[in-house]
Amino acid sequence: MNKLNRNLIPVPSELKSFSLPDISTIYLKNGLKVICVEKTELPIIQTYLVSNCGSKFDPQDKKGLANLFSMCIDEGAGDLNALELSDRFEMLGTDFSVSSSSDSFLISMMSLKDNFEKSFELFSLIVTRPEFGENNFIREKNKILTALAQLKDEPSQIAAQIFPYNLFGKENIYAYPSYGYESTIKQITVDDIKNFYKEYFSPSNSFVILVGDMDTNSVERIMNKTIGHWEGNLKDEPKITVSKNKLRKVYLYNKPHSVQSEIILGHISGKKHLPEYFQKLVLNKIFGGGFSSRINKNLREEKGFTYGASSNFGYYKNAGFFSASTSVNIENTANAVNEILIEMENIGKSISPKELSFAKSSIIKQFPSGFETYKQVARNLISKEVFSLPDDYFDNFIRFVSDVQLNDLLSLAGKFIDSGNVVINVVGDKEKLKNQLKNIKADKFYEVDLKGEIISEI
Repeated sequence: MNKLNRNLIPVPSELKSFSLPDISTIYLKNGLKVICVEKTELPIIQTYLVSNCGSKFDPQDKKGLANLFSMCIDEGAGDLNALELSDRFEMLGTDFSVSSSSDSFLISMMSLKDNFEKSFELFSLIVTRPEFGENNFIREKNKILTALAQLKDEPSQIAAQIFPYNLFGKENIYAYPSYGYESTIKQITVDDIKNFYKEYFSPSNSFVILVGDMDTNSVERIMNKTIGHWEGNLKDEPKITVSKNKLRKVYLYNKPHSVQSEIILGHISGKKHLPEYFQKLVLNKIFGGGFSSRINKNLREEKGFTYGASSNFGYYKNAGFFSASTSVNIENTANAVNEILIEMENIGKSISPKELSFAKSSIIKQFPSGFETYKQVARNLISKEVFSLPDDYFDNFIRFVSDVQLNDLLSLAGKFIDSGNVVINVVGDKEKLKNQLKNIKADKFYEVDLKGEIISEI
C-alpha cells in the first residue's frame, strides 16, 4: 500500500472552458421583459420576477415600507386567503417566496415542468390581485417589530445596521436598513402598502427570469394570459447623494457586558463599472476575500485575535463601498483595527506575482461553480440585468480576470482600498473600550445610538 506523501503538492487540473447557455428574450403584450435560459437536465423551472421598487423608495418617516410590502403581498390574493395559497403551492410541489432589498423587490418560484402553468396562475394572482387585508398586515407588521426588538441583542446585526448610516450619511437612500426601525414601522398603515403597490410595482420597472426545461412559445402564451394585462407606471429613480468620508472616524455603539467587539470599517467606493470591477475582485481576494488573504492571515494566524476576518467590495445599483469586518475579544479591539489599517496601507505598496497568480486562479476556478444550479444561473442573470452588464459579460468573465495586470493593480490599489478616509464602526462595552479606542490611529471618536446617529464625542 502506497503511503501518501504530504510534501508533494497536487497538480491542478486543466482549466475547463465555460460558457453560459443560450439566452432568449421575449416581451409580453404589456411590455414586460422575460429572459429565458433552457436547461433540460431536470424537469423543473426556476422563475424570478424582479422589480425596481426596493427600500430606496421608502419615505423618510416610513423606512421599512418596501420590506413590509413584500411580506404582505402573498398573504392572500384573488379569491384565496394566505393559507389556501400556501396549500395550493404545496399540492403542486412548488416552492414560492418573496423578498426585498435596498434596490429590488423579488418573487421566486421553483416548480415542476408539468405544473408550471398552474403554479404560474397562482404566481400571477399575487402579482396582479394581492389582497392586502388588515389582519394580515397587522400580523406581518408585528413580526417585523418582534424581529427589530431581537436585533438589539445581536452585536453583528447592530454593526451591520450602523455601518451604512455612518458610511453614506443620512441624506443617502442606502444609509438605512431595508427592514426599517421600530419608530418608522409603527407609522406604516395598510393604505401605505396599497399605495406602494399602485405607485411603484409595475411591469415597466420589472423583468422576469426563467431557467429550466421549457418551451418559449408556451411560456409566452401562459404569461400573456396571466400577467400580460398587468399595468403600471414607470417611477423615476430617487435622488442619490454620495459624498466620500474625510478623515478616519470611529463610531462606537455601547453594548454593556459584551466580551467581544464587532468591527466593520470601510469607505465609499464606486459603482459596478468594468474593468474596475475585475481589478477590485482580484485585489479583494488578496486583501480579505479568502481564507489565505492578508487580513485573515494577520489577525487569525499570526496574532490570534479572531477566528476569521474578511473584506468585500459591495454594490448597490447606484453606489458601491469597500468594507472589512471581524469579531475579536474586546481587549484586542484597537489592535485588530490598527492591523487592518496597516494592511490597507500596505496593499498599495506591494503585491507579489505569486499573490496575484493565486488570486486570479482561485477566482477563475470557482467561477463555473456559480452556475451549477438553476437558481444560481437565474441569480447571476438578475445581477446582469440590475447592473446593466453587457450581454457577453459571463462568457468573457474568465478572460477579464486573466487580463488583470500587476502594475495596474499596484497603481490602483491605493484608490480602491483607501486607508485615509475610513469609517470604523465598533459594537462593544464602552467602559472596556473608551480608553483602548484612543490607541486607534483615527481623527475623530464618537458614541452613536442604534441607528448610527452621534450621541457625543468620546
